[in-house]
Formats: sequence, C-alpha cells, structure tokens
Amino acid sequence: MTRGERRQKIIRMINESSAPVPAKELARLCNVSRQVIVQDMALIRESGYDIIATNRGYIMNAPYMAERVFKVSHTDDQMEDELCSIVDLGGKVVNVMVNHRVYGHMEAALGINSRKKVMGFIENIRLGKSSPLKNITSNYHYHTVEAENEEILDSIEQMLREKGYLVEDLQ
Repeated sequence: MTRGERRQKIIRMINESSAPVPAKELARLCNVSRQVIVQDMALIRESGYDIIATNRGYIMNAPYMAERVFKVSHTDDQMEDELCSIVDLGGKVVNVMVNHRVYGHMEAALGINSRKKVMGFIENIRLGKSSPLKNITSNYHYHTVEAENEEILDSIEQMLREKGYLVEDLQ
C-alpha cells in the first residue's frame, strides 16, 4: 500500500466510523507505527480535511468537499445546460469569476447545487435583473465547483470537455 492509499484508507475509516478512531487502531489496520499515523494526520489536515484529535481518537469534524476551478466558455443559451449538467453529476457551482483586462478579477457567489437553484438563477437572468458576468469577457469565465470526491470532479471535467464548454489552456 502506498502512502497515498494509506491516507485515503485512514480518511475513509475515520469518515465511516460512528465513534472516535484511536491512532493505535489506525496503525494496526494500516500496518505502520503510531508515529506514521500522526505524521499522516498532519498531511491529511493540511490537504483540507477537518479532523479533530480527541482523547479517545480521531473524528471528522465536517465532511470534506473536493474543489476544482474550471475555465469555461459558452453562450447565454447554453448556460442552463452547463449548470444543470454540473449539478446532475453531483457538483455544486460555488461561484463565477472573470478576469477583466480593465476591472481585474471579479467574482460572484452562486451556491448552485440543484436544478431548482439553476432554474431560479436562469429565471433572474431572463427577467433582466442582471446579465451574466461572463458577457464582459467574451463568454470566458471560471467556476469553482465542489463535490464529495475527486472522481465526481473528474466526471464533471470530462462532461464539460465533451460539451465543448471547457477551455483547455494551450501551453
């Protein structure tokens, strides 16, 4: 088992346990020393997991959400499809961002995690309450997307690529 696989196993065991998981037990199950578990926990926390050490063992304070920023481009007519496709795969569209050559970085919170919220957002745009932020940068914009795990984000990235929404940076 690699270090990465061991850390994923530790995260899974803590996440799935209804009681605190002692470092001694994690060490036994992973066939490593307790000190290795303590080192792994520091790295796991550093990567964004909110794990608390109690006197009875480790507990997950809050569920971890994987996060990725996607650079995308699409028309106004494709906006609903883009957002629905992301939430249908289990993603949450946290925000929209643009980098304007004059105004600089601009960002707006969205918090869209369901079709109902997509429809509400689209309806507000259609009613003329505002226009999409992407319109000031020739449709180019970024979305921060959260999901339960990296596999869901991989699926979202693949879908965006297949639909032609993902902007692939040429290097």
